Amino acid sequence: MNPTDLANQASATAQRALELATQARALAEAHVAPVAAAADPFLYLLTIFLLACFVGYYVVWNVTPALHSPLMGVTNAISSVIVVGAILATGLGESLAAQVFGFLAAMLAAVNIFGGFIVTRRMLAMFQSKKKG
Repeated sequence: MNPTDLANQASATAQRALELATQARALAEAHVAPVAAAADPFLYLLTIFLLACFVGYYVVWNVTPALHSPLMGVTNAISSVIVVGAILATGLGESLAAQVFGFLAAMLAAVNIFGGFIVTRRMLAMFQSKKKG
């Protein structure tokens, strides 16, 4: 084949792909927008929350005991970020439910932070040498 013919075929194929992409976008906008508008944002947030619970459960319970102490320090850092988000949700929440869940999130994250420090301290104390007296 001639290089000019190949270039012309590639140009025609690219033009056809562009037309198909435009048609697909138009179809998506026509059919997806009413569905997204009909769904309540609460369902999206609830789905994210439930998925985070499942992922967190499997991540925490599949950690070997040797890695538990270093991971508690990271968990404490993550929980501090959660406390900031919970305080924002409590303060900026327009509904009573948002304020209640924000308050509960702040309290649970605070318990997680302080509990993590206690557990980390106890685990580190296990590796210190015992004083004979």
